[in-house]
Amino acid sequence: MKILVAVATRHGATREIAESVAAALGAALSDAGMPSPVEVRDAGLVRSVEGFDAVIVGSAVYLGQWLEPARSLVESFSDELREVPVWLFSSGPVGEQTRPAEEPVAVEDLARRLNARGHRLFGGKIDRHTLGFPERAVVTALRVADADNRDWPTIRAWGREIGTSLARLERSVS
Repeated sequence: MKILVAVATRHGATREIAESVAAALGAALSDAGMPSPVEVRDAGLVRSVEGFDAVIVGSAVYLGQWLEPARSLVESFSDELREVPVWLFSSGPVGEQTRPAEEPVAVEDLARRLNARGHRLFGGKIDRHTLGFPERAVVTALRVADADNRDWPTIRAWGREIGTSLARLERSVS
């Protein structure tokens, strides 16, 4: 079994989530006696999903939307992605609110189109030192403090959950 974790990020925080999911997923498969390669790739650099038995796609969310590389990946490979188990995740809520009032609209449509097995929304991270001037101006105007709202135990648990699910699926096919 070969798994792809494709991620779109602006400043690296969402990639760190992808790497944590990949590590936990791989550990769960190894614990189940099914060690499998798990590759983390930038969504914009994925040229094919052929050869992958499962795919996780994640993106930072800005103004309620996934970043273009993640949207493009899903649009370009939607037929192929419907043929394998797919999970989606988003990263972005910051400040006092750790979850937005509703899911990003574009993700709901993507999840439905891909028959995704799930979508998780994780808190994001703000570090003004990594932001460009326009982004700093927005977070200042919105009075958003620097913060890391990523819940690492929850992120790792979700990765393990995916790994366990894939191990069960593999056993039922064998």
